[in-house]
Amino acid sequence: MHGIWTLSPAQQHEVLAAPYEFAAVLIMGVAFIVGIFYSLEALYGERRDRSILFWKSLPVSDLTTVLSKASIPVVVLPLLSFVITVATQVIMLLLSTAVLLGSGLSVATLWTQSSFLHMSLMLLYHLLIVHGFWYAPFYGWFLLVSAWARRAPFIWAFLPPFVIWGVEKITFNTSYFTTMLMYRLTGPEASTPAPSGTLMDVMSTRAPGQFFSAPDMWIGLAVAAVFLAAAVRLRRYRGPI
Repeated sequence: MHGIWTLSPAQQHEVLAAPYEFAAVLIMGVAFIVGIFYSLEALYGERRDRSILFWKSLPVSDLTTVLSKASIPVVVLPLLSFVITVATQVIMLLLSTAVLLGSGLSVATLWTQSSFLHMSLMLLYHLLIVHGFWYAPFYGWFLLVSAWARRAPFIWAFLPPFVIWGVEKITFNTSYFTTMLMYRLTGPEASTPAPSGTLMDVMSTRAPGQFFSAPDMWIGLAVAAVFLAAAVRLRRYRGPI
C-alpha cells in the first residue's frame, strides 16, 4: 500500500481489487464443487439410507421433489455464495481501513478505487446467470445420474464424458465434445473489451442480453429440463438400494 500511490488510477484499481476478487473466486469455486457433490448425492442418498420411503409417503410429487433439489445448486447456492462473499469482502475492507488508519495513510483511495458496490452487483449477476442458469445442464445431468446410479454416482457422472472424449479423439482425432464442455464452463466471449484486467470488469462486459439472446443459453436450459424430466421418471420407479 505504501507504493500504490505512485501508480496510475487504473493500476491502483487493479491492485486494490485483486484481493477481493481472489476471495470471490475461491468462494465461487467452493460453491460450484459443493453444487456438484450435492447434486450427485441428492437422489442417490435418499435411496441409499432408505429415507425415500418416508418422502414417498408424504403428499409431495416426484416433480416437486426433484425441482426443489435442483433449485439448491441453481438458485440457493449462488445466493448463499453471494452473501458469504460480500460479508468476507466487507470484513477485508474494514480491516484494510483500520490498518491504513493505523499507519497514518489515507483511506480515500482504498474506498474510491475498490468499487465495492460495482463488484457486488457484478458478482450477484455472475453467480445467478452463469453459476445458476448457464451451468444448469451440469446440475441436471448430475441429478439424473444421482437418480439412476446404484453405487458410485461420481464415477458414473464423469465416466461417460471421458469415454466420449476418448472415442472421438481416437476415431476422428477431434475434440468437439471437450470444446463444447469448456465453452459451457467458461461462457460466451465478451462482446466488448474490458476497461481493465480485473475479474469484475471482465464480468461486466458480458451483459445479460448477451446470455439470454444466445441460443446456447436456451439450448442448455432445454437440455437441463430433459435431464430433470428423466430424473423425475427414474425417481418415480426407483426404490431403496
